[in-house]
Amino acid sequence: MLAAQDATALNQQDPHKLRIHSLETFGTHDGPGIRFVIFVQGCQFRCLYCQNPDTLDVNGGKFEEMSELLRRAKNMRSYFAKTGGVTVSGGEPLLQRGKLLTFFKMLHEEGINTCLDTNGRLLDQQTKDLLEETDLIMLDVKHFDDEWHKKLTGLSNNTTLKLAAYREETGKPMWLRYVLVPGWSDQPEHIEALGQHFKDYQTIEKIELIPYHKLGVNKWEVLNMEYELKDVEPPTQESIEEAAEILRKYFKEVKIK
Repeated sequence: MLAAQDATALNQQDPHKLRIHSLETFGTHDGPGIRFVIFVQGCQFRCLYCQNPDTLDVNGGKFEEMSELLRRAKNMRSYFAKTGGVTVSGGEPLLQRGKLLTFFKMLHEEGINTCLDTNGRLLDQQTKDLLEETDLIMLDVKHFDDEWHKKLTGLSNNTTLKLAAYREETGKPMWLRYVLVPGWSDQPEHIEALGQHFKDYQTIEKIELIPYHKLGVNKWEVLNMEYELKDVEPPTQESIEEAAEILRKYFKEVKIK
């Protein structure tokens, strides 16, 4: 697991730079509209199905000046139109929440929309300050049941659910994301429980249901890491639709990715 000192260092070192893994221009899968997507480096979860295990190491990736990232975002502004903007994904962005607060303020000064894709593991004052500058949060709920969440990620979902509750209190928009993994996160009773938990939330605009796939397995092999779900196949169309039907009872929109 990620050592506390490593997490602190990642959030504090080089305050005008973000440690990033990669960039994507003209992204259409990470938030509304056309987006400039910044994938940051480092994550405290160890999801068994992680499609980008090369983003986990807090000492990996490279530092990028925020001013350069802002320049690139400004150059794309004409493509953002009314709905697009900048999304910071990961890895886990909240590990650099203090620096992201500065960056999101820079983006807002230029009238650029901000979106944060997070697992919600951290909730402190810095996180709350960042969420105030976040136009949309996409919250990845790996599993609603805490024990299954620990099996999938190595950690509890307690803070994730607390962050969702805090976001609801602020009245600011939120999307949920849920990866459907056969035998791991496709249990109807737990999907039903997730829906029941969030059914009265007013800030949730949609939930994105993401079918499990094996596209990142080769990265685990390159990194000499054991992929524990190698025998798990992607969900059938029937099981995807069954999960979606349960979620449609509770959410305004269910988007199958």
